Amino acid sequence: MPEGPSIVILREATTKFRGRTVREVIGNSSLDLGRMKGRRVVALRSWGKHFLIEFRGFSLRVHMLMFGTYRIDERKPVPPRMSLKFDNGELNFYSSSLKYIEGALDDTYDWRGDVLDPGWDPKLARRKLKLRPSLLVCDALLDQDVFAGVGNIIKNEVLFRIRLHPESKIGDLPPRKLGELIAQARQYSFDFLEWKKQFVLKKHWLVHTKRTCPECGGAITKQYLGTTNRRTFFCGHCQLRY
Repeated sequence: MPEGPSIVILREATTKFRGRTVREVIGNSSLDLGRMKGRRVVALRSWGKHFLIEFRGFSLRVHMLMFGTYRIDERKPVPPRMSLKFDNGELNFYSSSLKYIEGALDDTYDWRGDVLDPGWDPKLARRKLKLRPSLLVCDALLDQDVFAGVGNIIKNEVLFRIRLHPESKIGDLPPRKLGELIAQARQYSFDFLEWKKQFVLKKHWLVHTKRTCPECGGAITKQYLGTTNRRTFFCGHCQLRY
């Protein structure tokens, strides 16, 4: 599943379509794609894992789910979920969920919850987390209402970076450790973004998909944890369970 930084890269790569008119739209989606034909793109935005194509009065939300992909000015040898053609190129999505959002995006999205947005509010994240003391930290990091854009890779790496066991509960964390969790969810997302742009992301993984802990040399544990049941890599020796 593309995480928030990958959606930011998509947003930046599609800047040339801002202000352009959709000349043709096709795809195998059940959505009324024809609604966009002849409409001018007002803005291209992102919130967490959502890519947003804004028109006057409505927007299209693209969520690439687990296996979604996109191509700009080229196509894959399979039918697209949606293909938008402009005078200066085309934008194609595959295996993605599409949905229209009516009205202003500010009425739907709270930008303070996006870890990569300039309006990110760590105090708001802390307030939300403190209302759920029994929540495991491995689930908390994947909660898009709190950390929009954080995915499984970021979750695993953040927990190792701050030496926190994934089965620790939010309510058991000392205030300073909770602060580290919130701060690093954002910081690692920006690190991820820069490494992804440089095509060196995997070189910086410390525990995700690894077998040996880079700190103590012990074995990395792989388990499916929490209510999210997502693949979790951690060092039982270096990461403290509160």
